[in-house]
Amino acid sequence: MLAEAARAAADGPVTGGGRRDATDVELVTIDPPGAKDLDQALGVVRRGSGFRVHYAIADLGAVVVPGGELDLEARRRGQTVYLPDGSVPLHPPVLSEGAASLLPDGPRAAVLWTIDLDDAGEQVAVSVERAVVRSRARLDYAGVQADVDTGRLHPALAAFAELGPLRRAHAVRRGAIELELPEQEVVPDGAGGWTVRVRRRLDVESWNAEISLLTGMAAASMMLEAGVGLLRTLPAPEPDALAAFRRAARELGFAWPDTMPVAEALAGLPADSPSALALRRSATVLLRGAGYGAFDRSAGTEPPADAGHGGIGAPYAHVTAPLRRLVDRFGTEVCLAVRAGAELPDWLREALPALPDVMAESDSVAGRVDRACVDRAEAALLTASVGREFDAVVLRADGEAGEVYVPDPPVLARCTGELTAGAVVRVRLAVADPASGRIEFAAP
Repeated sequence: MLAEAARAAADGPVTGGGRRDATDVELVTIDPPGAKDLDQALGVVRRGSGFRVHYAIADLGAVVVPGGELDLEARRRGQTVYLPDGSVPLHPPVLSEGAASLLPDGPRAAVLWTIDLDDAGEQVAVSVERAVVRSRARLDYAGVQADVDTGRLHPALAAFAELGPLRRAHAVRRGAIELELPEQEVVPDGAGGWTVRVRRRLDVESWNAEISLLTGMAAASMMLEAGVGLLRTLPAPEPDALAAFRRAARELGFAWPDTMPVAEALAGLPADSPSALALRRSATVLLRGAGYGAFDRSAGTEPPADAGHGGIGAPYAHVTAPLRRLVDRFGTEVCLAVRAGAELPDWLREALPALPDVMAESDSVAGRVDRACVDRAEAALLTASVGREFDAVVLRADGEAGEVYVPDPPVLARCTGELTAGAVVRVRLAVADPASGRIEFAAP
């Protein structure tokens, strides 16, 4: 497998054979500092009164041979699993952090999405093709945010600050459910150990995510129209879940008119108030049942009855992170074939039915690893503080126990005692076990 990856890396970028030379398109990557597995390169410019988005995606189809050792090992892994001090990659680093990554050190094989939007940020046209691209710069979120704030964006992102807010507003209108709960991450503490912090999401991160969602929604539309593909699905909230959420809103003191959609209600919440945090936590009941739906009408398999994604507010397919997530390579190949009016190759059609189970298992593994890392880092931070009292926000109350959020250090944990959701309480740390990651507080 490693030898196959090394040979693919040594071959260099794929050119010719109908692959468009798009090295003249202004593109940049935006990722966390230090990231090397760069899946996407972005360009957002004005086009008349509207916008044109160029979204180049690393082309794994150029280096992974169907049925080869690389392909089989990637299908076994499913996705990259990230750890505080490294990762277990989906593909060998010689590809994912080198030859296939959209680094700004030379031409790269890519799948180039071109999406035109009107002056309101609504999609009016889309195309996808294999290309050769050249990223102009490797940027990070904080740097791009600083550029936005000072009005000196890279030319590739000339219209990013205009389109980004339009797409965010579009997300609310289509019913996207954004929880915006505190996002914990384990980071070095500067003294050879680890600590936990809350990562604040910058505006440019939200805008960048909206471009990825825009592309995934375009891909899903192609698949549904063609009757073949693989969707990322999430059922619409059940009536009982919506009723429970409305009840929580009333109990927490939020006026929520019956005619106001959930997305709009969440978008209007204050950023960090205790009651808003509790209501956001209660909204997790609206986002249950995520999965993948493979379909192929020619083989007698119809699209899922509920083909939408309740958290996004539209049908959606994964196609923008093939270096890190297996399913994106296959989704991309479906879109390329559909756009070209070609039949899907046999290897692709045969692979689709098995992918939902592969991704469900790898999602479960990645989620457990991430949670275990955070839990154990939190417990290690708190192990010397057992018996100490902390200020906490009650996120959930359920009989004689619930869940609290302690802002300093940022910890989400179980808490026993009589609790009221949305209240700020004083709690005592009862258990902090780094070996198991178990943390428990007790309310007076």
